[in-house]
Amino acid sequence: MPIKNTVEKGLSEFIDRAITEAEENQASAIIFDMNTPGGDVSAAIEIGKRISETDIKTVTYINQDAISAGSYIALNTDEIYMVEGSRIGSSGVIDGQGNAADEKAQSYWISAMKGAAEKKGRDPIYAMAMADKSIAIPGMKEEGTFLTLTSTEAAEVNYSDGTVDNLDKLLEELGLQNAKVERVDESFADKIARFVTNPIIIPILLSIGSLGLIIELYSPGFGLPGIAGLSALLLFFYGHLVAGLAGYESLILFVIGILLIILEFFVVGGIAGAIGIIAVIASMFLASGDIAVIGISLLIAIGVSIIASILLVKVFGRKMKFFRKIILTDSTNTESGYVSNQNRKELIGKIGTTLTALRPAGVVLVDDERIDVVSEGSFIDKEKKVKIVKAEGSRIVVREILPIDILKEDE
Repeated sequence: MPIKNTVEKGLSEFIDRAITEAEENQASAIIFDMNTPGGDVSAAIEIGKRISETDIKTVTYINQDAISAGSYIALNTDEIYMVEGSRIGSSGVIDGQGNAADEKAQSYWISAMKGAAEKKGRDPIYAMAMADKSIAIPGMKEEGTFLTLTSTEAAEVNYSDGTVDNLDKLLEELGLQNAKVERVDESFADKIARFVTNPIIIPILLSIGSLGLIIELYSPGFGLPGIAGLSALLLFFYGHLVAGLAGYESLILFVIGILLIILEFFVVGGIAGAIGIIAVIASMFLASGDIAVIGISLLIAIGVSIIASILLVKVFGRKMKFFRKIILTDSTNTESGYVSNQNRKELIGKIGTTLTALRPAGVVLVDDERIDVVSEGSFIDKEKKVKIVKAEGSRIVVREILPIDILKEDE
């Protein structure tokens, strides 16, 4: 059974099915062909538990690297064999940002490494040193580093049962050279599941899905963005279904959520849309099986979607032909001939009579036309002569003509 590349939830489900197949066929031994840089701790714990539960003899064949989570899986097998120059160890717990995990997680992992070594009769100090920088081993490891054993060093401390050149040599060492060998390879669906359930790929898929659907909402019909968005989300669910992490109930809940969101376009109130969004998010948590991973992935997806949407609209919206179709670029400005109100500039300077008192608004009669006006701020009684001094759209400003003003004009 191959244990290659990153350890993740999809690999855990594959190993479980492969061991079940070996048990059903009453295999004499299971050999794990290993070359991995490590991966998800919870997936490694599940794999180690499943290996410990089987009654079949288990052997790890380290064909280059059994690093981090890989070392833990190897320690759970009955025997370990390594090719010349291969390595096992360097098993510190690292979070998604590449930093050391918190003390609680580290303590749990160190204890798990110690328990796996003790269970198979190996000195636990080396397993603990692989996961704990503070442990120093004279002549082999200084404080402040994780222990990594070469094939020679592993044999010296009984962490390897022998060094072999290839799988045929391993079968000879195990006395199985005449046995029928069945290789359980990953199917295409298994490979997709492993790819999709990778903690790095999950936020990418969710980001593509959310961004695609957001763009689709602002474009006519149903096109490439919508297809890409739905494909990414369906691939997320398909991978988790194949990996055994999700049931059809999560997919059904997702479909219901999408339908409710669509319904929101036809029913006012916002309740259907809110319930739909909650259903979609809940379906993803239900499918994932790892609350922390899906929570972080959703936050990343939301952040990426918001930033990308702003960039697409503000930066590229007016430059790219595709976005000119979905973004309103016309402006109802004065330069284009649009006005919100008719400007009565021709009224400036005309004389009228107040039909009502201006407090400061009222009505003035100018050339037999009743006009709504305002005074410059002072009270003007009705049947007074006024002069229009400003015309700003619908705002006509008047000033009272005093007797002294009339005398000046006569002079």
